This record gives sequence, C-alpha cells and structure tokens, in this order.
Amino acid sequence: MKKSLRALMFLFIFTIVCGVIYTATVTAYAQLFFDEEANGSLLENEQSSRLLAQFNQDEKYLWGRIMIVDSSTYQDEEGNPLAYGVASNLSPASDEYEAIVVERVDYIQSHHPTKSEEPIPVDLVTVSGSGLDPSISIAAANYQLDRLATENQLSKEEVQALFDRHTTKPFLSVFGEATVNVTAINAELQKRK
Repeated sequence: MKKSLRALMFLFIFTIVCGVIYTATVTAYAQLFFDEEANGSLLENEQSSRLLAQFNQDEKYLWGRIMIVDSSTYQDEEGNPLAYGVASNLSPASDEYEAIVVERVDYIQSHHPTKSEEPIPVDLVTVSGSGLDPSISIAAANYQLDRLATENQLSKEEVQALFDRHTTKPFLSVFGEATVNVTAINAELQKRK
C-alpha cells in the first residue's frame, strides 16, 4: 500500500511539474518573446501564414514554386474537398516530373513574353521538398517584376520596394540565401485591391 501511495504521489508531482508548470512556462515565454512565431506567423488578414505557400497563377500575384495539389485527403466541415500542397516523391529523372517542368516552363514563358531569351530561375519550375515552401529566390521574384508592375499599375520601383520588405536575408549573412516570401507579398497585393 505504501508503494502504491508513493507511486501515485510521484505521478501527481510529475504531472503538475511537467504537465502544468513546464507547459505554462514555455507558453508564457513564447508569447512574451516570440509572439508572432508562437501564434503561427499569421499575416494581417489572419487567413494565411507567412510560413505556408499558397498556389496562385493569377497574373496580378507573385508566383511561387510548383505545388502538387491533393484534394482527395482533406475535407471541410461540409465534406467538400480542400486542395492542399503535398510533397512529391517523383524522381527528377522521371518522365512525369519532366512533363510537369516542361508544362511549367511553357506556362511561364507564355506569361512573360519579353523574357523569352532569359533563363527561367529553377525554383519557378521545380517543386520544393515539402511542397509548401512560401519563398522563392530573388532572381525568381525579379523575373516576375515587370508583370507584377503592369498588372497592378505599379512602378517597378514600388514592386522592388515590396520585394525588399519581404526579403529574408541569409542567417548570419552566411548560411542559406536571401529569399522573397511569396505569401506575404500576395497578401499585401490583395489589400491594394
């Protein structure tokens, strides 16, 4: 009986320490020092997160990486399918992947006729590892600059300033590369309507 009581006492103590005190401390710390990150890095419209890509091919918006869209798995409350990006297991050497890339190259060239001689940045025609990467390279953003300026009646300088506001620099100026957040830019463009 003593062992059972002792075991229950330890269970109670560790439940309070690990389940309540630790959790409350970490949550309070996160809310105090990392409020935006702790709450999902939501954009001002609170309908999207700057951490997740959104598939968009409207000419008024910045295009991100290709998304493999799967509407068979997820459903809303009424049972309607929700399309969401998924990772691709296709090999870069596969015919199916090559067909996706060729289709994307043709699509991009048809919407950027003045850039037909320029090579298309690779991140505009390939899928990210997760299928949900919200960022593209600066070269990929700049490739679309003229189209965005024309479609949104903005000057090239205004579009460039928009890119600059949503560019993430490399960590410690060494690790990684500078990237432009497509989701954040598109949310800002949508507010302008």
